[in-house]
Amino acid sequence: MKKYYYSYEEFSQDAKELSKQLKKYQPDTLLAVARGGLTLGHFIAQALNSRRLFSLNSIHYEKDKVLDNIEIFNIPNLGDAKKVVVIDDIVDSGVTLNEILKKLEQLYPKCEFKLATIFYKPTAIIKADFKVKEAKEWIDFFWEIDPL
Repeated sequence: MKKYYYSYEEFSQDAKELSKQLKKYQPDTLLAVARGGLTLGHFIAQALNSRRLFSLNSIHYEKDKVLDNIEIFNIPNLGDAKKVVVIDDIVDSGVTLNEILKKLEQLYPKCEFKLATIFYKPTAIIKADFKVKEAKEWIDFFWEIDPL
């Protein structure tokens, strides 16, 4: 499988671009999907000067292998939120993010949920509202590779 190394330098530029898009929307809450969305979520929270950054966990991949089920857990209390942006690194198939959004909308029907990712695939079953680049190959993110 062909892989693309996504560096910090490229991430920094793309995260700035995504932050510009989000400033126009003016979300009151940011919700990063762990683990892929945590680095991006922190960067965007800093760029938007927001302290309302939360996270939730989902597990559907183990390295580059898709698992049979999707676990979604550690969902924060969003009862006072109105405009929530769910942040992840990529919309691949869209299956996981679709399930996350369905669960969030069920728990918090009065919230407006939008999705922000750096990468997207046009074949995904769900589309990001805010995005930067099309993913054309497997991406090795610097935060997955460099610590090892």
